[in-house]
Amino acid sequence: MTKGNQSMITRRLKTIGFTLGILLVLPAAAAANPNAGAIIAKAWDYMRGKTSVSVVRMTVHREDWQRTSVIKAWTRGRKTSIFQIVAPKKDKGNGTLKKDRDMWTYNPKINRVVKIPPSMMSQSWMGSDFSNNDLSKADTILMDYTHEITGTTEVNGITVYDITSIPKPDAPVIWGKQALKIREDGVLLEQAFFDEDMEPVKIMTTTDIRMIGGKPFPARWTMRSMEAESDQDYTLLEYESLDFNVPLRDSLFTLNALRKPLR
Repeated sequence: MTKGNQSMITRRLKTIGFTLGILLVLPAAAAANPNAGAIIAKAWDYMRGKTSVSVVRMTVHREDWQRTSVIKAWTRGRKTSIFQIVAPKKDKGNGTLKKDRDMWTYNPKINRVVKIPPSMMSQSWMGSDFSNNDLSKADTILMDYTHEITGTTEVNGITVYDITSIPKPDAPVIWGKQALKIREDGVLLEQAFFDEDMEPVKIMTTTDIRMIGGKPFPARWTMRSMEAESDQDYTLLEYESLDFNVPLRDSLFTLNALRKPLR
């Protein structure tokens, strides 16, 4: 073998080695620099699964009174959900249907379905600290915001991402920004909502993470308004049951179904 051939082989081996090095580094770099939007999408899919059926106890707590309701909810994908109050008796049958960006409510006392205009999607649901969007776990944050990872921490060996979400120009939203804390496995730990002056308006935190529906899931979701007069003012959601990937019929997510007692 001539020196020229040896030199050519050496160069080729170096090129192959360099290429393999790049291929090995790229996955590591991707893991070290995850996409903020993908993390949020993973969290929303984690919360809802392909489908879900849950029973949640909602307590609206104020310093001198509280009210508790039991809600049953069905979700399919990121955009479709229906939920109905099953207790107490005086509120039983009140329900809400959400499909894409459209939402309707039903009041059995007046036997009337009302479509909620976009301007009211951020309004309180049944006098709670959760809005219509919040309760349906709407995915508008995925469509209407840009996202950036602003920090990471490690809790019990699990990476937690701090993500700041800023509205896209002309997006039909009221928040100046949102700030989220999401575990690497998709568990949402915190979601804070800010006005256009970047002042916090309300904050949701999740606690009591345990096995529910076959995976780690927060059993308690607490929403607090920053304008509350007392630290005793909040709304608490407590999951009593939760099942994922349950077969659900198409007819469940209709206005006709909204008028009926759901099972």
